[in-house]
Amino acid sequence: MLKLYNTLTRRLDEFTPMSHDRVTLYTCGPTVYDYLHVGNWAAYVYWDTLVRVLKFNGYEVERVMNITDVGHLVSDADDGEDKLEKGARRDGKTAWEIAEHYTEAFVRGMHEFGLVPPEHMVRATDFIPQQLALVRTLKEKGYTYQTSDGIYFDTSKFPRYADFAQLDLAAQKAGARVEANSEKRQPWDFALWKFTEPGKRRDMEWETPEDLLDSHGRETPGAASGVASAIMGFPGWHLECSTMAMELLGQTIDIHTGGIDHIPVHHTNEIAQSEAASGVQFARYWLHCNHLKIDGGKISKSLGNGYTMTHLKERGFTAMDLRMFILQSHYQSEGNFSFDILTAARNRLKNWRDTACLRHQVHDRLDDDTKRNDAPQYLSPQAAIGAMREALNNNLNTPEALSIIDESFSSISQRPLGAIYRAGLVELLQAIDDMLGLQLLDSTPDISDDAKQLLVERRRARDDKNWARSDELRDQLKAMGIIVRDTAHDTIWTYA
Repeated sequence: MLKLYNTLTRRLDEFTPMSHDRVTLYTCGPTVYDYLHVGNWAAYVYWDTLVRVLKFNGYEVERVMNITDVGHLVSDADDGEDKLEKGARRDGKTAWEIAEHYTEAFVRGMHEFGLVPPEHMVRATDFIPQQLALVRTLKEKGYTYQTSDGIYFDTSKFPRYADFAQLDLAAQKAGARVEANSEKRQPWDFALWKFTEPGKRRDMEWETPEDLLDSHGRETPGAASGVASAIMGFPGWHLECSTMAMELLGQTIDIHTGGIDHIPVHHTNEIAQSEAASGVQFARYWLHCNHLKIDGGKISKSLGNGYTMTHLKERGFTAMDLRMFILQSHYQSEGNFSFDILTAARNRLKNWRDTACLRHQVHDRLDDDTKRNDAPQYLSPQAAIGAMREALNNNLNTPEALSIIDESFSSISQRPLGAIYRAGLVELLQAIDDMLGLQLLDSTPDISDDAKQLLVERRRARDDKNWARSDELRDQLKAMGIIVRDTAHDTIWTYA
């Protein structure tokens, strides 16, 4: 039984999808104006784990992940500039070039982290007509109003607006900034469609359809001649997610994921505009991951701690090292990043890979598999896999799942090679890779025939007590990236 903490109900709910074997899932994707930092990647690793656990439970998953390449303003108050436009000015490129560059960087990162690709990874700029259609529906139903800078959603027309995030709107109104948009009817009303500022031109802008406008609402260049000029604009950040989720997955989806910072604004606004338009529930389960801090503080470029994968690689770490680090914390817990903790995670992963290498060094005999599976002297893969699955089915408890694997691998490593059930070990490794995506099998291929020949020669040298030759062969293997360790029973190799 899979249980997930549902932000909508504020409790641990048993997961039951609308379809008995298919799950519809929407993941808030990146705003592609810069490289992702370690905190950003944590969210995608957690939601990748969710996808993997759903699949391991036999569900077919259809997921949409958006690429925000327009409309994400630097302020939740619908003011300031678009992050893509800001990034374009910073890098001396167009917003279109910025979006393409950082989208490609994100896709490369997904591959490095071994993330399961979503069935639909879609860009906001590819859904402009559909977003305008959603604004049109909301206008026809009386949920919008126009100001001089855009078309806004009137939250007073949606009585449940504050429910999802349990907002105290009265307190928010009392604390609203004086300089906030005075044309808003309520401070928390949000932009569905923003107009390009008069006299300015954006890299990304589209003509606002006449039927969406109450009136131009401002003087336009052609007004004096009696010729109406088009009002250019662009979508609000919240609009794109509702549009793409409903267009591709339906008006009601099973699961929507994001960070806890999305709860009070972005996801609250998504619910309002989606349910106002459709008249039905938007998402049945909402999952939110907590923040990742750096040495106990906030991640901030101004503090020089917005570490990207490039920074980590420069220090000798890999995406899989960071993935292990992320999985060591529960997605609802506030994480803390430090290079000491990351080093410990890398060492843990190295130890697991050493255990994975053992499958190349043992050979099952003609014993009955069922007996080997149940005999106490052998690893029981089904028991370990079952315990790991139970932990992950309990609200994606990755720390507990990792502890179960540690215990199983410790038991294996203490046994002579002849007492290790190879098929069981492979089965366990496959389950770990399927559910946690750590690529233990892919990262530990068998060594070459030449290396195996050196191991045979070294074994003979040791049998002959030719220690000098034994050491020489050990050094040759080390130069090939292979470490040899002699135990009371066996000679075991691992990768350096």
